[in-house]
Amino acid sequence: MSLPELGRLEDLPQDYRDALSAQNLVPLWPSLRAVLPPGKPIPRTRATAWNYQTLRPLLLKAGELTPMEKAERRVLVLANPGHGLEKMQASSTIYLGMQLLLPGEWAPAHRHTPNAVRMIVEGEGAYTTVDGEKCEMQRGDLILTPTGLWHEHGHEGDKPVIWLDVLDLPMVYYMEASYVTEGKAQTISSDAAGLAYQRGGVVPAPMFTRSESAFPMLRYPWVDVRAALQTLARTQPEIDAVQVAYINPETGADAQKILGFSALMLRPDETLQMPARSSATVFHVIEGGASVLAEASSFALGEADTCCIPGYTGITLVNASATEPAFVFMADDAPLQKKLGVYEVRNA
Repeated sequence: MSLPELGRLEDLPQDYRDALSAQNLVPLWPSLRAVLPPGKPIPRTRATAWNYQTLRPLLLKAGELTPMEKAERRVLVLANPGHGLEKMQASSTIYLGMQLLLPGEWAPAHRHTPNAVRMIVEGEGAYTTVDGEKCEMQRGDLILTPTGLWHEHGHEGDKPVIWLDVLDLPMVYYMEASYVTEGKAQTISSDAAGLAYQRGGVVPAPMFTRSESAFPMLRYPWVDVRAALQTLARTQPEIDAVQVAYINPETGADAQKILGFSALMLRPDETLQMPARSSATVFHVIEGGASVLAEASSFALGEADTCCIPGYTGITLVNASATEPAFVFMADDAPLQKKLGVYEVRNA
């Protein structure tokens, strides 16, 4: 059923419009269809991809041009043109950035209200210290830096280390709740606090050693996540999607409160049809290659390439290899949408 055409702002007399403006008033009906479109939202987020091999030299050049003391965090933002590059956001709720740390550098300690995670892309010898816990960085590792926790980055190796930052910054900024507090270097209290949670089905007994932290596990090593995906594929060959979620091991809830994270294994020659979900989705290839098809957009992603697909869009993933699996990291804002009661999956 078609909706009736509504009156336009231009239809109103200029003196009436001026009188409204003088009182900080705006008529709703001329803009009603824009904020409540029929059937489904009209996203500003565009299907966009960022090629790592093209991005990498520009990031390394930034290391030559801008010393750490002039940058604090040396990052190239993966901005979505649908929102405007100046907005520095990949979707309405997700910020993405590629960060570079050179040997011997230290990115000073701070804490901020947006939640962040680091997906390690390249190099070794670097670490992130989060709330006193030293988290080593290995390719494919996921490291949390939740809201309000002190964190800093250091590099004890001899080659550049690069990682993908994923933050809920656009959402927190929109709420006018985004700010940072600078701090001093942390005292490292532990380099293995999360190890007790890295075996499925076994956690510290609540009676004695249950963590008081809202985030008892901060580092999710790729070697363990990869092994879990391979075991799932081997033991359940009939499963529709070989996928694992990053969760809080004590509560079973999402690892963070606003954005959700998972890892997906595409078996050789596999084509995976994903339903249209209300949440925008980020795909980042850890190993192998994958084609991402979403309505009129198609991206061939290689290792360390990243793309963002708007919500309410059906997605097809295709493994580029007939002999080797592909491993993909995914981020979305489904946890936030579920809390708000607006999350949808449309199978048709």
